[in-house]
Amino acid sequence: MRYLVSLSYDGSKFYGFQRLNNHLSVQEEVEKALSKINKSVVVVKGAGRTDRGVHALGQCISFDLNINIDVENLKEALNSLLKPSIYVNYCKEVSNDFHARFDCIEKTYEYIINLGEYDPINNDYLYNYNHKLNIIKMKKASTYLIGPHSYKAFVSGERLNYNSIISSVKFRRQGPYLKITFKGKSFYRYMIRNMVGALILVGEEKEEPSIIKDMLEKNKKTANYMTVPASGLYLVEIKY
Repeated sequence: MRYLVSLSYDGSKFYGFQRLNNHLSVQEEVEKALSKINKSVVVVKGAGRTDRGVHALGQCISFDLNINIDVENLKEALNSLLKPSIYVNYCKEVSNDFHARFDCIEKTYEYIINLGEYDPINNDYLYNYNHKLNIIKMKKASTYLIGPHSYKAFVSGERLNYNSIISSVKFRRQGPYLKITFKGKSFYRYMIRNMVGALILVGEEKEEPSIIKDMLEKNKKTANYMTVPASGLYLVEIKY
């Protein structure tokens, strides 16, 4: 039987989602719990590989079990075995050809920036930027990111393909926090953190909004943006 499971986790407690030798990962912890339930080894497929320090509210995984277990009982069993920094939101039975990564049609990520006073308590859960930004200019710059593009200028590392489609970029102020929400088909290594870094450069008025258009058209990094910290990034939702 194949299952789809939605997970929330505190990324500050792990070296990322993907299984690593000698480092604590979300995948390893979930596989250990599932293997105990299944009484044989279980390998999970994740919808995305969140990096060290990146959080999730709705990461999704798929896997096969030899046993037939009710989804509510599976959720309860997993939550009883997992560390407190991981929580199973829900479990579903899916078809045997379902794949958490390849069947995904849209991912939602959110990045949280603290524009107010330094917050030591939540330092692992946001970016303590602690300065004002020109959000109007950032919003204008973000419109260039929407649509089908090659995002090579914002992707770290080498890939065969940098193409994707971002359907929306939305900004929301909540007290001292600026929350930027990205929806799209695929996001590559450090892509969102690099795009936010470029938007901050515009918000600091060190570059004009059109610099985003320039980087997309030239397919290279033409502005000296920073890769913002992983602590502010959340994988919010995955749609199938």
